[in-house]
Amino acid sequence: MALSISAVVLLAIIVILLVRKSGLKAGHAVICVLLGFYLASSSMAPTINDLTTNVAGMIGELKF
Repeated sequence: MALSISAVVLLAIIVILLVRKSGLKAGHAVICVLLGFYLASSSMAPTINDLTTNVAGMIGELKF
């Protein structure tokens, strides 16, 4: 659960920066958010969740 909250906060910060600095229009950001909600309720949601969990696990195992 902590990973989900962290990912949401990180993605929200990225979208805010894209809106302010890169010229992403607010309407486009809203469309991206709606896409996320629809993906979360689709049959692809478990696959996406597994993918992000595995990628986060791989990043967590990196040693610098």
